[in-house]
Amino acid sequence: MTLPEKVDAKSNPANYLQNIKLHSSVEVVLKKDQKTGKLTLGKVRGILTSKPYHSRGIKVILESRKIGRVQKIIEETSAS
Repeated sequence: MTLPEKVDAKSNPANYLQNIKLHSSVEVVLKKDQKTGKLTLGKVRGILTSKPYHSRGIKVILESRKIGRVQKIIEETSAS
């Protein structure tokens, strides 16, 4: 079994609190999925990490009430 390719923690914007906004779309890894790296898509309901940086991702609670660490922030385009 191979794990997903690791991204340098310092260069991942998802590891910085300032980049996580309420109601933004993100992909998180849930605690139960840490070994496989399976990502879950959702919208941020609340931010649980208080530190400005976390090497494994900022911990959030999604609108679905699932808790995980942000691995990727989904860029949303506004329809104008």
